[in-house]
Amino acid sequence: MTFQTHTGNRGLVLEEKLIFEQGEAGRSGVDLPDPEPVKSRMGGLERDSDIGLPGLSEPQVVRHFTRLSQKNFGIDSGFFPLGSCTMKHNPRLNEKIARLPGIADLHPMQPESTVQGALELIDQCAHWLLVLTGMPAVAMSPASGAQGELCGMMAIRAALDARGENRRRVLVPESAHGTNPATAAACGFTVDSIPATADGRVDLAAFEAKLGDDVAGIMLTNPNTCGLFERDVRKIADLVHAAGGYFYCDGANFNAIVGRVRPADLGIDAMHINLHKTFSTPHGGGGPGSGPVVFSDALAPFAPIPYVVKTENGFHLVETADEKDGKKPFGRLKGFHGQMGMFVRALSYMKSHGADGLRQASGDAVLNANYLLARLKTKLSVAYPGYCMHEALFDDDFLKGTGVSTLDLAKAIIDEGFHPMTMYFPLVVHGALLIEPTETETKESIDQFCDAVLSLVAKAEAGDSEFFKNAPYLTPRRRLDETAAARKPVLRWTPANA
Repeated sequence: MTFQTHTGNRGLVLEEKLIFEQGEAGRSGVDLPDPEPVKSRMGGLERDSDIGLPGLSEPQVVRHFTRLSQKNFGIDSGFFPLGSCTMKHNPRLNEKIARLPGIADLHPMQPESTVQGALELIDQCAHWLLVLTGMPAVAMSPASGAQGELCGMMAIRAALDARGENRRRVLVPESAHGTNPATAAACGFTVDSIPATADGRVDLAAFEAKLGDDVAGIMLTNPNTCGLFERDVRKIADLVHAAGGYFYCDGANFNAIVGRVRPADLGIDAMHINLHKTFSTPHGGGGPGSGPVVFSDALAPFAPIPYVVKTENGFHLVETADEKDGKKPFGRLKGFHGQMGMFVRALSYMKSHGADGLRQASGDAVLNANYLLARLKTKLSVAYPGYCMHEALFDDDFLKGTGVSTLDLAKAIIDEGFHPMTMYFPLVVHGALLIEPTETETKESIDQFCDAVLSLVAKAEAGDSEFFKNAPYLTPRRRLDETAAARKPVLRWTPANA
């Protein structure tokens, strides 16, 4: 029997109404003078009813948003094992640096002479990215990984147009991130899928068979979405180059190889880097993000404006490129020059770790993932044999005959105090469970998570499927009809007496 309190509160986990439900007409936490009468300039469109904002006291407002924050789960709350997202700890040193006077109050419209330090910081951050990737050029302006993909593919299209070639077919492996084909399509390319082998990597024979003089390039994620390093990546690069195409690499999983593999040595022409994943700037909630793109010599001339250069008179932000310098930028990708706060945090992370620390971080990320894999494969079914890179991938074979689905298991994990892993992705694995512990989790926290998962699997094997169908039990809200919620969302609260 579920214990029910009179208030709906569960101890200190308080039931919270919508802020509009709490509002009372005429109530306010402040006293404001009546405005001076002015002549209306609304042309007869004046409001004839209340604006509909809730009336609350100051304590009500503070408590409401404090309670909402307590219902949120983030990396500061506990282990966040989302696969393919690299939800690592954000060091507080980064936050302190980003809030320093002179950095926190920068404005993009300031005269160039007053932001020399900011431009130097961007230049330093770019230098670190170039050294770590071995590439000769970088575009710092993309505001996210997805926009970074767009930037890379637009540069490829500009390079092809400059060659006078109407190549419009892009090869995308099944193991690539889902945004890759969407980005290619947004740039006017057609997408041709490449199947995976039984061990979760690009089918080299199938890839080679699809090459032709209409191929613009390949978009490959490495390490891929199955958590595996593409062993034939250099061969793939050589083949696509020989066919006249370019190699775009999705760098979202760069956290697994920093300091150990330089993308330039793999034959990559363009790769975005998620600063909010690899270099620990804040992540999630729709931003902020940052997705700089590194380019090979072949694509460097087509990188977008603006970009920072160092001159005899200091640093300069180039807003218009001179083709006499060999620059042929495809244009401007966004307003101003990227996410300054993210550059500050990323540079703080890179400089505080140093090259050796970054190498250790990537090694620890892979070590943690393989430790988690070794512990869970005693009961969970592994999607592909052998060691993984930064994340461990399982399928739902271990749940066959139990009446429990991947979703059911994930809901029960919430009651154990963990955010569930990524479920049903990648799509090439049935009932997938993708788990990335990152390097910032201790052995104790990984063990606690593994113990909880294994205990739930034992419960499923014991035949208690009804328990899973009703989970979660301890959350402020129980399980929803997620399909109906997605198809028929209620986005506006209406008063009961309306």
